[in-house]
Amino acid sequence: MNGRYLWRHLLHGILLCGLLCPMVIHAQGTSAGTGFGIQASLLAGKVFKHEAKFTLPIPTLTTGADANLVWRTYGRKEWQQRRHYPRLGLGITGMRYGIDSVYGSVFGIYPNITLPLAKTPSLEWTLRLGTGISYVTRRFDRTGPVNTVNVAISAHVNDLIMLRSDAEYHLSDHYTIHAGAFLTHISNGSVRKPNLGVNVAGITAGISYYPVTSRPALLVRDLRPLPARYLFQLRYSMSLVSAYTWGGPLYPVYITTAYASRRWRSHNKVFAGLDLSYHQSINAFLRNNGLEAGHEPQRSYKAALLAGNEFLLGRVGITLQAGVYIRQAYLRREDVYQKVTLNYYCIQREHGALKELFFFTGLKTHLNVAEMGELGIGLGL
Repeated sequence: MNGRYLWRHLLHGILLCGLLCPMVIHAQGTSAGTGFGIQASLLAGKVFKHEAKFTLPIPTLTTGADANLVWRTYGRKEWQQRRHYPRLGLGITGMRYGIDSVYGSVFGIYPNITLPLAKTPSLEWTLRLGTGISYVTRRFDRTGPVNTVNVAISAHVNDLIMLRSDAEYHLSDHYTIHAGAFLTHISNGSVRKPNLGVNVAGITAGISYYPVTSRPALLVRDLRPLPARYLFQLRYSMSLVSAYTWGGPLYPVYITTAYASRRWRSHNKVFAGLDLSYHQSINAFLRNNGLEAGHEPQRSYKAALLAGNEFLLGRVGITLQAGVYIRQAYLRREDVYQKVTLNYYCIQREHGALKELFFFTGLKTHLNVAEMGELGIGLGL
């Protein structure tokens, strides 16, 4: 991997470690592995074309396997009870896309959380959310080995998103069988072009084994609702995106976000505000082509109105955001964008001038097409 963007994946890994820390603490706090288990799954799906530029041949079948080390929370922290005792996990996955000469295979590792959606004594419907880092064996390359067909992936190391939903049947306290559907996405966030990303959707089935028990005794407290407070929040982040051709230079993007948030149901924050971004790559494009002379900086930034929701999981937050541009740069994109961020809170308190301080990593998309990845810092007053 090129050293100029190694920092991005390194910091991404640090933030993921922040998600893993509660898992390790939880495992140490349980009695002789209570609630610990191993989930094994087989995957079968298909790569799907998500935009017109995706000209790769579509494999007939994509197959793979997934192993997940899980710890079922039991209420050691208040947020675990508020979220109905989710499972924390560390997943390892591998898939063979189906056309080795073009796609190769992908291997990834990703921290994840499994949320219960509905349950009975023997049945459970769950949703797993995971993000991590992956390695792809085949990428776009004009040199040996030549692979100019793969216009979707141009870097060996990529971000990985894993979403899946399962129906689980508890055979006993030790064994559970499950089946469901999954969706995966890999891309490098436009650090290297071309970067259309590869998406796979399919079905999965497998079995889970809990050496002690899958149903640890739950701690139930009389929790008081947290106040529905309002905060003024600021985020600052940066991205690196490559030029529009393979092997081109990297350009920074600077993003500033100001918004107001309101906590609701003690474990969510709804928010709305303004997003500003300045794109050095657009400035360079205008200068290189003699366009908008003297006004390059003004035509290189975007402004958008945004709204979203943050799902709070202790010191970790998962944010879903949508925005509508009220000002476009010279090179226009779609009028609406989406953003997903993973936040880790260093400061999180009810009183004081500075109530929140967090680091975050994010992915900005236009529907199912990724624009860029972000790393940044935020605060709440």
